Amino acid sequence: MEDCKKGTRIIRMLTADEIECRISMVNEKGVALLLFKDARVDQKILDETFGPLGWKRSHQEIGGDLYCTVEVWDKEKGQWIGKQDVGTPGSAEKEKGRASDSFKRACFNWGIGRELYTAPSIWIPAWKTRIQEKDGKHYCRECFRVLEIRYDQERTICELKLTDSEGQLVYEFQTSPAVAEPVQSGLSREQEQAMERELKRTGVTLEEVLSRYHIQEAGQITDEIYQKAMRDLKRSRSRDAA
Repeated sequence: MEDCKKGTRIIRMLTADEIECRISMVNEKGVALLLFKDARVDQKILDETFGPLGWKRSHQEIGGDLYCTVEVWDKEKGQWIGKQDVGTPGSAEKEKGRASDSFKRACFNWGIGRELYTAPSIWIPAWKTRIQEKDGKHYCRECFRVLEIRYDQERTICELKLTDSEGQLVYEFQTSPAVAEPVQSGLSREQEQAMERELKRTGVTLEEVLSRYHIQEAGQITDEIYQKAMRDLKRSRSRDAA
């Protein structure tokens, strides 16, 4: 997608299924959560926005720290434009390594997932989840997920709903509903065109697809729903052969 006035690429905002929840603190009163994205989401959005061959990454060690540079191809200038950041993995990042952390930080500099910085402080009280204690230490094995997220025109989170592993709503945040806008579909233009072709071939309507997956509008089609819908459509006979 391009900004017609500026002629620049617009980085879309993250969809609910692209955001993960991480427990940052646990005590007897409840659980604190942070929202984050992983490197696979960064790669996906870079591919969507600039094309698989329109970006590249490189790493270099400077003063014992590992830096990542993410470059994108500027057609107007005919050159690569890069943004760089350093990986500073904490205890929660050890398994991912400095390379992954520096890559994600460099992608933040390009605007991927920057809206997560506007997330509210997320606190789940103990009565809404399961907190255990062992040897004087509290811990929670619950898996939380983002059910719904909306942004305002300033790309700020204005509505957020989280559920536990059983699908129970455990957290809800909302500013003025008048400015809340649902995040757009995470589908690329190529995916949209592919689905349009299959719908035309089979004679299945978009409304039938939305009804099957219990969603109200095309903007709610996630990548997971897209994969399932395309698999079912490709198994269906062509309208002309029926």
